[in-house]
Amino acid sequence: MNGLILLADGATSVQNLSIWSPASPPAESIRSLFILVLAVTAAIFLVVEGVLLYSIVRFRRRRAEGTEPPQVYGSMPIEIAWTVAPMLIVFLLALILTRTEFEVRVNPDTPPPGSKPLYVTVIGHQWWWEYVYDKYEGQDLGIITANELHVPAGDDGVPRPVYLTLKSADVCHSFWVPRLAGKTDLIPGRTNHMWFQTSQHGLFLGQCAEYCGTQHAHMLLRVNVDSPEHFQRWLDSQRQPAADDPAARAGRGLFLSQSCVNCHRVRGTSARGTYAPDLTHLMSRQTLAAGMVPNTRDQLQKWVTDPRQIKTGCLMPAFGLSGQQVDLLVNYLMTLN
Repeated sequence: MNGLILLADGATSVQNLSIWSPASPPAESIRSLFILVLAVTAAIFLVVEGVLLYSIVRFRRRRAEGTEPPQVYGSMPIEIAWTVAPMLIVFLLALILTRTEFEVRVNPDTPPPGSKPLYVTVIGHQWWWEYVYDKYEGQDLGIITANELHVPAGDDGVPRPVYLTLKSADVCHSFWVPRLAGKTDLIPGRTNHMWFQTSQHGLFLGQCAEYCGTQHAHMLLRVNVDSPEHFQRWLDSQRQPAADDPAARAGRGLFLSQSCVNCHRVRGTSARGTYAPDLTHLMSRQTLAAGMVPNTRDQLQKWVTDPRQIKTGCLMPAFGLSGQQVDLLVNYLMTLN
């Protein structure tokens, strides 16, 4: 897993995926709950084991003793104590769990006053993530991208909560970026919600946490937290239709003549497929195949030639294109910035 994340990030150090380093209020609430439950259960363990060890040592049978120790049958104070104490502990944990649940499951329709919320619909596929940007600061967006989620940081004291609507296109998936929020399942026929916000810039990595088939382990999550200015520039760029480079017209014609258009969408062209990732701004992404390999020309050529040599079992087949056709297609795809 660490090797995959290292490859996908293109960095020289492994990314921090620890729940002990929360960067968002929901992740902080989950860490606090974990520490409290761990402390309570550790205290219970120490008390029980302490009494057990004391009893073993204090009341062990000595060689000189030939009779049984006195037998005690029933003690009202002891029975009340070991009934009431667990009830109080369970009641306390239930209250704290309920409070944490309200902290991590907020109503997306009532963002904090003065905030600038971002609303994104996340759709899990075998085996990639689709992101539909619905609204930001009250404005409709309608931007669709894949695998790499860009969100704004809460700079200058302005909270920018990110509200995710989670859906599945096929089987059960689970969205989990440990430093931002807890696991939330994407279930066919059901809509779930989650949220996070952070003032820390940079890349946050995660993983599909629900087994979803052959490439479950290769369904990685990349959340890029940008400054508000950088995020706005990214939005403006994503709103634009696909580039039409005259030097790549031959590759564009080849792309539109193939069955690629049945699955992929490229805005500004006749390709309007919705089954596979939107390719309008393919080269604005750092990775291919849901974070498996860097988005470079060499990897793109391998993917177009035969996707299953990179991602075994993926639903995109090899089309048997010639080397020249692959070069033309890759030349066109490289222009989709």
